[in-house]
Amino acid sequence: MTHARQTPFLLRHRDFGLFWLAMLFVNLSVQIEAVTIGWQIYSLGRASLSIEESAFLVGMVGLAQFVPLFILTLWAGSLADRHSRRAIVMLSLAVEVVCVLGLVAVALEPSPVFWHIFVIAAVFGAARAFLSPAASALVPMLVPKSEMPQAISLKSLSWQAAVIAGPWAGGLLCAVSTALAYSVAAGFYTVGLMIILLMRANTTPERQPGNQIEQIREGLSYVWHNKIILGAISLDLFAVLLGGATALLPAFASDILKVGPEGFGLLRSGPAVGALLMAIVLSRWPLKRQAGARMFWAVGAFGLATVVFGLSKSMPLSLLALAVLGAADMISVYVRQTLVQIVTPDHMRGRVSSVSGLFISGSNELGEFESGVVSRLIGPVGAAIFGGIGTMGVTGLWAWMFPALRKTDRLDGSDATTEVLPPHSATSPTSIT
Repeated sequence: MTHARQTPFLLRHRDFGLFWLAMLFVNLSVQIEAVTIGWQIYSLGRASLSIEESAFLVGMVGLAQFVPLFILTLWAGSLADRHSRRAIVMLSLAVEVVCVLGLVAVALEPSPVFWHIFVIAAVFGAARAFLSPAASALVPMLVPKSEMPQAISLKSLSWQAAVIAGPWAGGLLCAVSTALAYSVAAGFYTVGLMIILLMRANTTPERQPGNQIEQIREGLSYVWHNKIILGAISLDLFAVLLGGATALLPAFASDILKVGPEGFGLLRSGPAVGALLMAIVLSRWPLKRQAGARMFWAVGAFGLATVVFGLSKSMPLSLLALAVLGAADMISVYVRQTLVQIVTPDHMRGRVSSVSGLFISGSNELGEFESGVVSRLIGPVGAAIFGGIGTMGVTGLWAWMFPALRKTDRLDGSDATTEVLPPHSATSPTSIT
């Protein structure tokens, strides 16, 4: 074995190691901020409003973040294919630091105003619209193609670790002070930004012909004509859109399970624990056959676990249901991301990542909004049950609408029927069955 192979991956690829460490701090910040803003909004609402109305306000935070992200993300993906991806990441993080400092100022106000928080959440959503596609498209520029699977695995494990530790830390910090929680998040964002400054790699992609409108249209066409990818990312969109129980966690922690902010942090960490364990299992025993069918079974399990969570009155059972939910979601993420990596040429990664990110954000932020609206009508328990049943229904419908996705077998692109798009094609259909 050579010395290079004995060197740890994160040290062997210096810039990727720096990026990985920076994103660990950034993801911790995101989770702490998300927990804190949800708890703050719900607590402010419960001072004068009902449980249903307070849960609705938490869902409105998701909508406030999604609207600017929806408007800007395709343009942001085009920019990531034309300009330095590292520079875009740095500028986005700088805006997010300012946003969290604004939340610190709001938390220190004697009587915080709801709309101040919503405006800051909207600006944060705009910054993330640019950060997400640039960061996703940056990774393949930092490691050789042959080592991409390990880079993606490390990136996923880093994210899941942050999603476990971040909500738990956020819950503990919220119990002390929302201003303290936001301050810690701002500090982590700043550390991540400083680490990105140390990177040296050239992260500007090769310039492609055509104006931005044409390039955006090319990216959309690419996704539309790859029906397996379209089916995978749209399944995730509608399944999580309906089964988005995250926005309901403040209500469950405060008024149903009665476990307070500390318990809220544990509940937020529950899905990540399941996802991390599943990520470890998949890294040891990757899906080699029947990947599409297993993804559909996993999404169905996601919906069933959501129903169990809605019916549960026990903290251990609720945590178990959330862990199962997270593990099932990890299988869906694993299959979707692998499919995208197989067929996407580097010069289009920003645009394809922006489309995929738009679907993911739609499932997360709009899922929180949907849960808040339904909770306003039938309560948080009813909303969780309704969402879980809806997710199982969508799973069956998508299995019928996208038979090629259901029949997808291998994820390594080695099947005899696999057709990979030419480097500059955006319209040729791709089949991975």
